[in-house]
Amino acid sequence: MTGAVLSIGSNLGDSHSHLRAAVTRLGAYVVQVSGVYQTPPWGDSAQPPYLNAVVFVEDRTATARDWLTRAQACETAEGRVRDPDRRFGPRTLDVDVIAVWTDDGEPVVAGDPELTLPHPRAHLRAFVLVPWHAARPGAELPGHGPIAALLNTPEVAADIAGVTPRPELSLESME
Repeated sequence: MTGAVLSIGSNLGDSHSHLRAAVTRLGAYVVQVSGVYQTPPWGDSAQPPYLNAVVFVEDRTATARDWLTRAQACETAEGRVRDPDRRFGPRTLDVDVIAVWTDDGEPVVAGDPELTLPHPRAHLRAFVLVPWHAARPGAELPGHGPIAALLNTPEVAADIAGVTPRPELSLESME
């Protein structure tokens, strides 16, 4: 079995519906979903704010590459169009594989250009770390340490004020 942490975000169209669709598409693999947070756009401030959450998934047979394939399938189903000239542009749905663990709890490390694990910038992203910490306060990002400590680094602490909980936008009940 592998377990993974996926970061989901959207700032185009009905963002809440796009997040709900991703959780629904991941279906039986979902073991926990964080709360939803509104965040400013990262890297390109001339766009709408994002809704972000973290999804914890498990599957007895999945590889790290399988999680990437599933993440991309969620994006495609929600109409994600990649613009190579606008890396941080707006999106209907963005699903990033943040970290993957083997069934014995060992983190998967990968340096493939298509799938780098753990995610190479997750330790700098308040929109990933805040929901992750809220859902699993004792969690650690492989190679970077406890999420709680990462929240106190200057790069992340500067962005935390812009991360706003949206408790009225639950993703928990998908029935």
